[in-house]
This record gives sequence, structure tokens and C-alpha cells, in this order.
Amino acid sequence: MSKRDYYEVLGAAKDASQQDLKKAYRRLAMKYHPDRNPDDEEALAKFKEAKEAYEVLSDEQKRAAYDQFGHAGVNGQGQGGFGGGAGAGGFGDIFGDIFGDIFGGGGGGRRGPARGADLRYTLELTLEQAVRGCEEKIRVPTWESCETCHGSGAKEGSQPVTCSTCGGAGQVRMQQGFFTVQQACPTCKGEGQIIEDPCGSCGGQGRVQNTKTLSVKIPAGVDTGDRIRLAGEGEAGMHGAPSGDLYVQVAVREHDIFQRDGTNLYCEVPISFVDATLGGELDVPTLSGKVKLKVPAETQTGKMFRLRGKGVKSVRGGATGDLLCKVVVETPVKLSGEQKDLLRKFQDSLENGGDRHNPKKSSWFEGVKRFFDTK
Repeated sequence: MSKRDYYEVLGAAKDASQQDLKKAYRRLAMKYHPDRNPDDEEALAKFKEAKEAYEVLSDEQKRAAYDQFGHAGVNGQGQGGFGGGAGAGGFGDIFGDIFGDIFGGGGGGRRGPARGADLRYTLELTLEQAVRGCEEKIRVPTWESCETCHGSGAKEGSQPVTCSTCGGAGQVRMQQGFFTVQQACPTCKGEGQIIEDPCGSCGGQGRVQNTKTLSVKIPAGVDTGDRIRLAGEGEAGMHGAPSGDLYVQVAVREHDIFQRDGTNLYCEVPISFVDATLGGELDVPTLSGKVKLKVPAETQTGKMFRLRGKGVKSVRGGATGDLLCKVVVETPVKLSGEQKDLLRKFQDSLENGGDRHNPKKSSWFEGVKRFFDTK
């Protein structure tokens, strides 16, 4: 009886990739495997057929010979049968790499010592420091590589030995019903080695707790939430593994005068009733010194003045922001009797002038009157 075409057996195209061939074979093996079809001769025959086809097509040299000469080109090399040849193990072996990917296996061998953890340090800055940039020293509690054993974790004169449980692979296989699951070796925790004679300084960890002082350069224009990465300044890894990174998180303190929004600064400027009425010049603070702000006559409270280029230049570049000054007219307090009399006389003079001196007040009362008249 002539054999079927191997591509036809797997249901794959002749130009199918190795990944597509593997998927096709897994699908058929899952369906026809003897463990799932006991005492089913037809299923066993189809399983063997699929296995033979995959053994040939998964080998690049055999596949090339098959593509050129057909079955004669491989001379029965794919007829390993159910009991032999590549990939002819139990049901779990066929799909072991699938579950290995999920449970930490995947045929990747031992993991080796884990990289050290990343650290985060919150650095508080004044607004001036954040805007202009600065250099700050910080003290960070961390794990550092042990100087006694140079990170190996083993006592001086000794070396880590190969784990006897996994043979240095770092992984073991566990049979669970139909499936074989790969997982990290419980003895060596996936490292493939164990330390029989640990270092007295670090207890075999290869690292010790310490506190280190670092100098951090803060670029101009940073803001709350910005992070600065210091590569390799995090925790030291176990048994000589690379260190993690340190992330310095910026937090800008509240300022007594200014509020920041992106590249703009905001502040409130209190002015007297007289200055608001007659106008004048005020000294306004900025982060680079005082500037003159011209206040026109009849300025109302809440008026916003923009001083261009007096804000912040972002650390990410772009134009410098502005300083926005909100004028707040301050009501006089603790007046003397004479001052109060002068204000009353002034108020009388305003009322004698009609509504032209207080247009907003007049229009507001007119609106109130219309509101009640419609009730």
C-alpha cells in the first residue's frame, strides 16, 4: 500500500514553516494519541502516520530530500515507529514545551542567579531646584555584592557544586496524568548549583545589606512625577548576578508664592484699592528676580497679567513658559475713625455721580430686580 504524501498527512502546505508544521502535528497527536484512544487501532495508525511525517519534515535535510525525491529520498528514515525516533516519548513529551512555557520550563535550561531588584527613591526638591537643576546626594539602603566571596556565596577556597536533584539543569519534570510539566528545581531554586559551604559574611547569598551614598544630577526643568534612572545602582543580584537599577522619583514641594502648571507659573498679586483705581507700577517676583508690572487704572480684582518667558523651560525642551499674575484687590482693614469718615464721604460722592462709577454693581441689581419682577 502506497504511503500518503507527508504534507497531506499533516494537512500543511508544501511551503509551510516549521512552526506551522509543529502546530499541525500537535493537533493530530492530541487527537490520535494512544493514551487518549486506548484499544483503537485506527487512531494508533493515524498517530504513527502523523509522527512519521513530522519526523521527516521537521528535519531540514530530510525535508529537502523528500521534496526532491519523495518517499524514496528518505529511505524509510521517518519510520521510527511508536517506540523510537525523535519525539517518540510519552504523551506529555509531545506537549512538554507548551506547558513548560507556562510553568517556567520551555527547555531553556537553568535560569541562573536572578538579577537584583530595582529600587525607587523619592527625592523632594524646591521649585527653584527643579527649575534650575542641581546635584543632590542621597543615601540609599540596599543590597551590595559581598566583598568576602565576591558575590559567589561560597566560602573562600570552595565553589558551588552541581545540584544532584536536577543535574545542573535547574529544572525537573513532574508527571501529572497525561502531561509532563517542567518546573524550577525545588532544591537549587532553578540555579542548577547549590552552595554546600556558604560564606560566613553573607550566609551564602552573595550579597549583604548596606547603605550607600550617591550623587544625583537633576536636569533643569524636572517636575513632580519625573524619574531619573541610575543603571546598576539597585539591589545586587544573588550569587554575583547583575544589580538592578535605581529610579529617583522627583517630588517638588509647594512654593510660598508660585504654583506650577507644566511650563507656566501662577501667582496672586495683592494690590491696594488706590492702585487698582488709579493704576501704577508694582514689583512682581519671578524665579530670576523682580520685574515691574504696570497696572492700568480701573483694574478689577481677578484680572490676569501675563509675563512672557518668566515661567519654566521643560526638561523635555520647547519654549519657556510664562508667569501669570492674578491681581487681587485688598480691602483695607483696621481703619481709624478719620479714615472711615473719609471713605463715607467718598462713597457719597460716588453715589452722587450716578451709576457710571459702579457699572457692574448697577447692572447686577437691575438683573436682581427683573428676576423678582417675573416671579
